[in-house]
Amino acid sequence: MADTTDNASRGEVASLTLSPREITGKKVAVLRREGLIPVHLYGGTGGSLSLQTTYAELRQLLPKVGRNVPVTVRVEGSDAEDICFVREVQRHPVTDALVHVDFLRTDISRKVIAEVPVVLEGVPPAVTLQAGTLIQNMLTLSIEALPLDMPASLNVDVTFLEDFDTTIHVSDIVVGEGVTVMSAGDSLVARVAPPRVEVEEVTGAEEGEEGAEGEDAEGGEGESAESADSGSDGQR
Repeated sequence: MADTTDNASRGEVASLTLSPREITGKKVAVLRREGLIPVHLYGGTGGSLSLQTTYAELRQLLPKVGRNVPVTVRVEGSDAEDICFVREVQRHPVTDALVHVDFLRTDISRKVIAEVPVVLEGVPPAVTLQAGTLIQNMLTLSIEALPLDMPASLNVDVTFLEDFDTTIHVSDIVVGEGVTVMSAGDSLVARVAPPRVEVEEVTGAEEGEEGAEGEDAEGGEGESAESADSGSDGQR
């Protein structure tokens, strides 16, 4: 099978500057009202830091990096920079508003494992010509790589799915050098399902009901005739 995937272009590492935070606990609600989001930076040798940044900054950053793309984090007042991954994103259970974000420092010389999104590209002929439905069975794959080599996404070409028997499994996905797919190779990633055909059927119950009615009617007429005959004999 031809190479069906490419590593998404990573480009330059995204960066974020955080500010020291003095307000902690329940009082952080004041920060959120001012458009600031509390941030926790931890891991490595830099210790645990309570920080903050603007909601606007995080709103632009988080969709781009997810949890598998590294971010260069700098703290105001320090020249040091850390390569980090977004570890946890907390949102309000009702409003879904951003509440808190955790960043984890990582050693760029050591491989890490992350869930990388699978992006299907193109339209299969089995969809356009045979009215099938493209089914994506796996939204992410478990990938091991150095932090700076971690792909942002895995772009999978599905234009070769010409019939309903052709499928894409994890083992069909080709990744770059130094990148290892950890998900099971025989796991199904994508396929095209045939269209559903609705067949109108007459149930046996419905047929039986009609026959029963006919039998009852005939039976009823027979009983009436016997009653009439009996009545005639009685009169005679």
